Amino acid sequence: MVATGNLDVIAFLAALTFAATASAVGGYPTIAVVDYVYGCMEANGETRAALEGCSCSIDVIASIMPYERYEAAETFRSLGLETGERGALFRQTAPAKSAVAELRRAQAEAEVRCF
Repeated sequence: MVATGNLDVIAFLAALTFAATASAVGGYPTIAVVDYVYGCMEANGETRAALEGCSCSIDVIASIMPYERYEAAETFRSLGLETGERGALFRQTAPAKSAVAELRRAQAEAEVRCF
């Protein structure tokens, strides 16, 4: 297990790494890339292998989806977690379903290629 301080160092190093390549990652802002890698590492273990797999994963997603569509899908997905009627709009409408499905397909492709 990596201590919280070490995780901050990993996130900082990831930010530095991606800052130089933000335009190469499909126009994704550095903060979006680092946020994805950070969350991915929390879900997959805080190891060097997870860092490599997660950074590969966002690269694959960026090669499939322009940032604007990624951002919309993440917004629908996040707001869809709200309970009741508040979240229903972000879960059940055609644009929400389409955007989230596209993100899931991109994530599945990234999973196959990177992990």
